[in-house]
Amino acid sequence: MVIIPARGGSKGIARKNLRALNNKPLLYYSINIAKKSSFHPDVYISSEDEEILSMAKKLGANIYKRPDELSRDDITLDPVIKNAYENISKKSKKEYDVVVTLQPTSPLLKTSSLDSAIEKILVSEEIDTIISAKKEAHLSWRLDNGKYVPNYKERLNRQYLQPYFIETGAFLICKSSNLRKYNQRIGVNIDLFILQDEETIDIDTYVDWNICEYYLKRKNILFVVAGNRDVGLGHVYRALTLANSITNHNISFLVTKDSDLAYQMIKERNFKVYLQNGDIIEEIDKLHPDIVINDILNTTKKYMKALKKLPVRIINFEDLGEGAELADAVFNALYPEKVIKPNHYFGHDYFCVRDEFYYSPSKKVEAKVNTVLITFGGVDENNLTLKVIESIYTFCLKKNIKINVVTGLGYSKSDTLTKFNGINILEDVRNISEFMLEADIIFSSAGRTVYEIATIGTPAVILAQNTREMTHFFASSENGFINLGLGNKVSKKSIYSVFRRLVNDFTERQTMSKLMLRKNLRHGKNKVLSIINQIIEEMR
Repeated sequence: MVIIPARGGSKGIARKNLRALNNKPLLYYSINIAKKSSFHPDVYISSEDEEILSMAKKLGANIYKRPDELSRDDITLDPVIKNAYENISKKSKKEYDVVVTLQPTSPLLKTSSLDSAIEKILVSEEIDTIISAKKEAHLSWRLDNGKYVPNYKERLNRQYLQPYFIETGAFLICKSSNLRKYNQRIGVNIDLFILQDEETIDIDTYVDWNICEYYLKRKNILFVVAGNRDVGLGHVYRALTLANSITNHNISFLVTKDSDLAYQMIKERNFKVYLQNGDIIEEIDKLHPDIVINDILNTTKKYMKALKKLPVRIINFEDLGEGAELADAVFNALYPEKVIKPNHYFGHDYFCVRDEFYYSPSKKVEAKVNTVLITFGGVDENNLTLKVIESIYTFCLKKNIKINVVTGLGYSKSDTLTKFNGINILEDVRNISEFMLEADIIFSSAGRTVYEIATIGTPAVILAQNTREMTHFFASSENGFINLGLGNKVSKKSIYSVFRRLVNDFTERQTMSKLMLRKNLRHGKNKVLSIINQIIEEMR
């Protein structure tokens, strides 16, 4: 049997057991935890308070009216539980092997933990009592004769300290024979059941209450991301940017089966990440998300319909597929949408700039060109890096212009660059904004990098990697870019001609920078997060 003691006279938080925690009475959680137990226990609320007893019945629990003499502040739980156990057993004519005292002040306790503890005492002939506890290992002190004295012999790092254990108050399980024989729940042979993380929280103050509220409102957000040599790594950067800004929910990633590069990058950032091995819907379902954020380009109706059956809320990025209409929100900073659709947000206002760009100063264009930056994304499938270097290398040597090259994790043609002496080649840098700020001219592809360049305002020449990038509408003269079109179709002569013109034309470079900076790109991420948070709020 499970007995939940719930007095009406709580002192720290008045009427605590009936107050709404995440829109449900605190009492609801302990009743629900017990009712979900695989042992199907009889669940009783012991209280002197008629309002609590009435609510307990509505929540599906049995009730036991506690005598007034056992409801005073100075009464411990042993006589309360013994009284309830004896009278309930007598009235129900049932013999109970164990009695579980389940406190209503531990709403984050998992039923699986409770069941494991019950099973442990049932199968053991030696254990009389199991108490929930948490493991601690801190440098602690005690007050001894008016002086503070350390509880340790030497100062050590936490992992080397002798641990001690604190009761959490979540549950105390005893054999009924113990109650009958000794009139108390604590037997001779005691075992501790160690709880982890939020399960250890016992509500005693408003701070505890607010922490529980936070955990109960927290959702499981799953980013489903693609990132490889074919689609690049921009999807991964955006997903990581958003994940870094979502601190009040549980974040995990599932990368598509051909996305080893994405898996490596996310794992290095210490997020939970899984690599797809089988059916993607089945693997998503195993992770129990509340919200799925797809950054995998176009989706099909079949995929989206299967997702909605889980059920989850769905947010997609850069989705021009037929499945997009089934999403709760679609963000598209790169591609134009010709038809206005509900819950579709497109244009530069919704670009998610990384923090390093958000806090970066803007470019001050100088008359003399000293540095050029060449960066064509994580993969550079057409090796446009080599093409640009071959186009401008000799000119840069004559003009004493430094060439910085930043390649990504997926770039596999570094050997083609070794013949160029004096250029600075860096791979997968974490501070590319600094190189963009240092540069006087940038060569890049037409992906998300154009927004990052525009955030800083460095004049840039764009060569698209593929026909899809050709549809990215932001990399235009209107926004301060020189877009030469499809990179593998552009001649080296054209690249050299444009570069030489920019080097010699200070006014043109100034104008390009001003056009870039007039777009306020630093707050797009906040707009996206605001819409995501609105969708989360609608789930409560």
